[in-house]
Amino acid sequence: MINSPRVCIQVQSVYIEAQSSPDNERYVFAYTVTIRNLGRAPVQLLGRYWLITNGNGRETEVQGEGVVGVQPLIAPGEEYQYTSGAIIETPLGTMQGHYEMIDENGVPFSIDIPVFRLAVPTLIAARSLKEYGDIPYWRRSWLLR
Repeated sequence: MINSPRVCIQVQSVYIEAQSSPDNERYVFAYTVTIRNLGRAPVQLLGRYWLITNGNGRETEVQGEGVVGVQPLIAPGEEYQYTSGAIIETPLGTMQGHYEMIDENGVPFSIDIPVFRLAVPTLIAARSLKEYGDIPYWRRSWLLR
């Protein structure tokens, strides 16, 4: 969770096994973002930027207007929640990014979203640092085949 003077953003991710196909290197994740306006004035989300990194270090950038087709106006003390998805080629990856927002006076500001993990849960349990030593997780994908 990250806090700015006006906005708090929380992200949770989940693996979608039913839509994934590990044999075809397709791992589908959903992530739910909650944006809370902690300030005394409304704020509006205008755009987003995501950096998605798979377990092999391949990066994909996604940017655009709003989120899930809307540019929500969030009143003081209110929150906006949405769910979206990401598809990567490895069972482990990360996402990070930022939202471009404006305050009630039209003054733009940016809210950073720190890195969070996209991970197949059974992989986390089965593949521990004890098993692989100091091999970074983004280099382990070849061990999982």
